[in-house]
Amino acid sequence: MQRPEAWPRPQPGEGAAAAQAGGPAPPARAGEPSGLRLQEPSLYTIKAVFILDNDGRRLLAKYYDDTFPSTKEQMVFEKNVFNKTSRTESEIAFFGGMTIVYKSSIDLFLYVVGSSYENELMLMSVLTCLFESLNHMLRKNVEKRWLLENMDGAFLVLDEIVDGGVILESDPQQVIQKVNFRADDGGLTEQSVAQVLQSAKEQIKWSLLK
Repeated sequence: MQRPEAWPRPQPGEGAAAAQAGGPAPPARAGEPSGLRLQEPSLYTIKAVFILDNDGRRLLAKYYDDTFPSTKEQMVFEKNVFNKTSRTESEIAFFGGMTIVYKSSIDLFLYVVGSSYENELMLMSVLTCLFESLNHMLRKNVEKRWLLENMDGAFLVLDEIVDGGVILESDPQQVIQKVNFRADDGGLTEQSVAQVLQSAKEQIKWSLLK
């Protein structure tokens, strides 16, 4: 599926980034009521998806905009989100001007991040699809040990659900079918292998710096 380039990507400093920094929202356009600015429709609804272990350490992460441009900033954000959510029973959190939906499974925490104005149900559909797809792929063992052993498949699953912040699929059965087709058609892609290696390198690097 080609990403529709006609839709505008949120610009740095707007929306969540501005809210996080405590800055003012972008000004209203001419003709809009004072104090009210309607958000432009956009297909770029997902800012990030990441999975942490029960100590808050990154296992898998993909960011789809430049709200957190460096790995260090991303991991600080992930740690703060983990500290805010790991001991609560809720499934939705608002943090740093962003809407976050999350789910725990044994020794894993799965997170989907969107802007403050995103529909929580839409974000939750992505989270549910990710969990159910991993549940099927890992044969109902959505836990750290099995995820690490199947990290290549986990990246493929995520890529079928979200591409560049655009939601492609929310039906786990369709996701699994596409992942199986890609695996049967040519095995792991060079991109997915590179992603796994990069994630492992980053995890080792930041573990050593602690």
